[in-house]
Amino acid sequence: MDIVKLILCFSVAFGVSLASTPFVKVLAQKIGAIDVPDARRVHDHPIPRMGGLAIFYGFLISIVCFARIDQGLRGIIIGSLIIVALGIVDDVKQLGAKIKFITQIVVACIVVGHGVVINYISMPEFLVEGGILNLGYLSIPITILWIVGVTNAVNLIDGLDGLAVGVSSIATFSLFFIAILAGEMQVALLTAALAGGCLGFLPYNFNPAKIFMGDTGSTFLGFMLSVICIQGLFKGYVIISFIIPFLILGLPIFDTGFAIVRRIWNKKPIMAPDRGHLHHKLMDMGFSQKQTVAILYIITSILALSAVVVLEVGAYTAAVLIITTLLFSAFAYKVYSVNRKARLRAERVAAAKAKMEAAKEKILNGEDEE
Repeated sequence: MDIVKLILCFSVAFGVSLASTPFVKVLAQKIGAIDVPDARRVHDHPIPRMGGLAIFYGFLISIVCFARIDQGLRGIIIGSLIIVALGIVDDVKQLGAKIKFITQIVVACIVVGHGVVINYISMPEFLVEGGILNLGYLSIPITILWIVGVTNAVNLIDGLDGLAVGVSSIATFSLFFIAILAGEMQVALLTAALAGGCLGFLPYNFNPAKIFMGDTGSTFLGFMLSVICIQGLFKGYVIISFIIPFLILGLPIFDTGFAIVRRIWNKKPIMAPDRGHLHHKLMDMGFSQKQTVAILYIITSILALSAVVVLEVGAYTAAVLIITTLLFSAFAYKVYSVNRKARLRAERVAAAKAKMEAAKEKILNGEDEE
């Protein structure tokens, strides 16, 4: 019965998101939620944004139909409504970073007020006696920091067609499997609804994208991933390792951390946009947009699989998996780099030969005219 409920929850969210995206696209065009290209962006023509509204529709309708609305979920729904409303305004008006940041803190406080709090964290016994760390008075500020941090982390990786929603989908599926293994039915329903909403929108967001999800979608997904981790991971501190949520959200967390360090080092505001994110670096190395997104999907999948391995087998096996994969990835990149250099060298030689042939033909034609 639970499996049928989960399948229906996913299917309703998927169907609503898939069907409503074209209508959201029309709405975005009418209210001026348009993404215009600039120096940081990789698309070359205006594209409607605010597509995250379709993801939210799918998620909300599915949750109302199938989930049990308790105090915690009520707080999450209220918070998501505010986050989505903020995203819609930002997609139309382009709000300042300070306003968004303050609103996100308020939303995190609302969620905390409804009981969604990180009270305990499972850690290695050589760090904490007994393996369980009681956060005490620090639980509220740490929870707020986690929610605001992850919300912005997912927002920051939303720079290529299909990237943020695809990475979020992979993270959501890993959370779904962990929730099933941990026996957390309520969390499994949340992840099923979120995954359905993401996959329903994804066909419109693949390169070349017909619509972007905008801040409406990226901040909503970041917010939902952060609170689902609290509900399904940190609260199950007896069986869930502290490292699991950081593995699942490893890509956006790393990219955000690196961006903060980079901006501080360059003496720029932390919230100032730049072109130094991981996806920008990969494209500067010569990868196409589709190749870059595929690489980041693979990295996220490996980290998500490692999180499941940590839960089922242990941290040591997961570490071996990650190190082996990194070594293989380094080797694959080396082969790609060598082949690319050889291809570029061959192209330069061919171009030089063509130029010489053209010059020779020009000389011969000149002699014929005389």
